Amino acid sequence: MILEMTLVAGLVGQLSSSEDGMVQLPGLVARARTLWEGLAGAPIAFDSAVRVAVSRQSLLCPPGWVGIVVIDREAIVTAPDQDTARTVQDALAGLPAPALTDAAVLGARLPVLELLGPATLAYLAAGEFRRQPGQEMVEVIPARSFALRQFLSAIDPMDVEESGLAEITSPAFTVRAQRGIAAAAGYHDWPAQVAHLSVLTAAPARERGYARLTASAAITHALLRGKLPQWRAQALASRRVARSLGFRELGAQVSIHVQAWPGGQREIEGAPRERDYEEFALPKNDELALPRAETP
Repeated sequence: MILEMTLVAGLVGQLSSSEDGMVQLPGLVARARTLWEGLAGAPIAFDSAVRVAVSRQSLLCPPGWVGIVVIDREAIVTAPDQDTARTVQDALAGLPAPALTDAAVLGARLPVLELLGPATLAYLAAGEFRRQPGQEMVEVIPARSFALRQFLSAIDPMDVEESGLAEITSPAFTVRAQRGIAAAAGYHDWPAQVAHLSVLTAAPARERGYARLTASAAITHALLRGKLPQWRAQALASRRVARSLGFRELGAQVSIHVQAWPGGQREIEGAPRERDYEEFALPKNDELALPRAETP
């Protein structure tokens, strides 16, 4: 189904005229922190000081890893057990929150076996959304449609995994070229009414504005449902697309696999092995049963 011009015009008018949508920075920060506190799997709140919480159910990172999320110069940190928590607490105590997602700092202070990230975390207020022209070109198709599966099968599997497009719960917003879909975007419904954006463009169709165009349509869909769009990225090109749409980079996320030392910190030997940030699957909303911390 092609987006109808009259419908799109009405949606944009609703977004741009809504005072409720004019969420300022403190509102974005509060909503983003509420999300990650809920995913921590233990009572925890963002703080400028390092306070490591033990949580075997943390969704800030893969199982058995240490998860660190920084939002607006305050952080939360989870570890899978007491020994790891003590090691991390001893090593990182006294650091400013923004330094906690610096790979070089972590490698110098911790026995890091493996590292995912860091990835920037950006969020969008409805009043700051820069809708892209040309959305009449965007076709909306079901997320599990054959056409989308065919598009994904022709892309490098690493790019598909990094984009997260195969996991979206929204419809897919696509732009077609002569040989089929050239770009697609959508979002995965996360807890706390967050829409986690995914965008992917076929290599031959890049640098044509398709990422901005399809993402713009997906964002419109999310905002009209009261959701907070989230954009997580490592690549500079992806971050530029997000900024062009009005996203604010509020923080970062990193996951580290740490060698725990009973009794605390020891001397670090060698540097951690880095790899590209990978998506780790969130459970479906009805499978989440995590204790929620109070919103700061």
